[in-house]
Amino acid sequence: MDGDFRSEHITVDGLRLHYVAGGSGKPLVLLPGYPQTWWEFRKVMPALAAAGRRVIALDLPGMGGSDKPATGYDKKTIAKVVHGFVRALGHERVDIAGHDIGSIVAFSFAASFPEATRKVALLDVVHPDENMYQIRMLPLPGAPFYPWWFAFNQVAELPEKLLAGRTRVLVDWMFDHFLVNPDAVDELDRAVFADRFDAPGAVRGANSWYATFGQDIEDLKSYDKVTAPMLGMVSNLGDGMFAAQMQATLPNQATDVKVVVVPDAGHYFVEEAPQAVIDEFNHFFD
Repeated sequence: MDGDFRSEHITVDGLRLHYVAGGSGKPLVLLPGYPQTWWEFRKVMPALAAAGRRVIALDLPGMGGSDKPATGYDKKTIAKVVHGFVRALGHERVDIAGHDIGSIVAFSFAASFPEATRKVALLDVVHPDENMYQIRMLPLPGAPFYPWWFAFNQVAELPEKLLAGRTRVLVDWMFDHFLVNPDAVDELDRAVFADRFDAPGAVRGANSWYATFGQDIEDLKSYDKVTAPMLGMVSNLGDGMFAAQMQATLPNQATDVKVVVVPDAGHYFVEEAPQAVIDEFNHFFD
C-alpha cells in the first residue's frame, strides 16, 4: 500500500488495539466489517491521506490484530472503546466512517459522542432496530437477500467449532455471493482475511458482534437524533433492498443526511468500487 502508513498498537480501557495510520491533517477513522479487518480499506487509504487527512483504520475488538475480550461486543460499548482510542491518539474531534458492523459502531459513536464527531459515514448497513426481529428464518422463494449468518452467529460456541481452521470457506462464500465482481477481493486479500479470522478468539469475537444485536436494538431507543452531517453509501444489493432501507431509515435517525447509491457493486464496494468511495469521502469530509 502506497504512503507512509504504519501498523501500530495502543492499549485503551485494558484492550490492546491494532490500527494502521498515515497521512497528516484532519483525522478520519475507518471501521471495518465482517469478516474483515483494516485491510478492507487498503484501496482507499492512500488517496484519502493524499487529500490532506490523517487516515486511521482500526481493527475493532474481536477483529484482526486487536484483542478479543470475553464480553463488551454491543456497539455502544465498542463505540466507547473507539472514543477512548481517539482520545488516546490525541484527537478531540474526528470524522468517522464504518462499513457493515463498523457502520453500526460509527453510528453509535456519533450518537453517543456528538462532541467528538465532526462528520459520519455509514456504508451499506444501518443500525439494528426492531425490524430485525421480523427477518424470516426461511426465505420466501426468490427472495433477493437471505442473511443466514445473522442467526448462525446467535448460536454460542457452535460457529467456533464449525469454522475452526476453515474460516476460508466462509470468507470465500461471502465475497463470492456479495460482490458483482468476485475478483475485486483477490486470492491474497482472501488469504489475509482468513488468516486473521483463524486467529484464536476471532470467530467468537465476530459471533459476539451479532449475538449482541438485541442489546443494540435496546440502545437505539436511548439515542437522540445524530446531529453531525451523515453520509450513507449503499450498494444496490438485493434488487435495491439495501438502498431503500437506508433511504427510509437514516432521515429518521439524523438531522442532516445524504444517501448515495453505489451502482454496479455489491456489499463490499469499498474494494469493488474504491474510486466511488474516494470521491464521495473527499467531497463529504471536506
